[in-house]
Amino acid sequence: MATRLVQINIKARDDSALGRFWAEALGWGVSSEGPGVTNVEPVGFVWPDPVAVCVDVVTVPDPETVKYRVHVDLATTSAAHHAELVARLADLGARPADVGQGDVAWTVLADPEGNMFRVLEPREIYRDTGPIAAVAVDCADPRAMARFWGEAMDWTLHEVTDDHARLRSAKGVGPYLEFRRTPGVQTVWTRVHLDLLPYAGDDQAAEVARLRALGATDSDIGQGDVPWTVLADPEGNEFCVLGPGR
Repeated sequence: MATRLVQINIKARDDSALGRFWAEALGWGVSSEGPGVTNVEPVGFVWPDPVAVCVDVVTVPDPETVKYRVHVDLATTSAAHHAELVARLADLGARPADVGQGDVAWTVLADPEGNMFRVLEPREIYRDTGPIAAVAVDCADPRAMARFWGEAMDWTLHEVTDDHARLRSAKGVGPYLEFRRTPGVQTVWTRVHLDLLPYAGDDQAAEVARLRALGATDSDIGQGDVPWTVLADPEGNEFCVLGPGR
């Protein structure tokens, strides 16, 4: 039994507008599974497929309480591509953001609703990931997070140190999931979380029980009666275990 990372979930004041931003940013298309939810995924994509981690943008009544603990890193292929992408994102409504990064080779931006993300300088490791290089999670202990998430999912652990851990789909495609040691990281409700999906034929309830045994805990974020289960990893990051049909 195992799960796989299939999408990131972004809470928004306006899912349609923010979804359009991310679709333009990534060069993907948009669709909707219902009012208040905009799906952003590659054109022609058949969900789920490890070649891409999709984006679900969901309208919620009050998305203001934030801690930018989960963010997206965008890949670029050259210095010219980096400059062009940053300029295009600015035209779409992104703005520069200062998170204390200092003089670095990458660019930190905020989307139109204030969610931070990075446009990376060209890096060989991300040459074949697609537009999303990595989904990055700030944490206190990358080794512990690698142990939990390595057991939670069937993704392959590529690297782990005291400062960072990196996992990727066992098929060697799509973006990386990275955990980065960040001093002072806090456990608070966040606007961005990960969505996991059991494999076809696996039982969702059994998978949830397995994740609890690994150290996940139940989390109530006001979700009510829904077909997915909200859990938190050992550092308090909420994530959802989806059921059939998303």
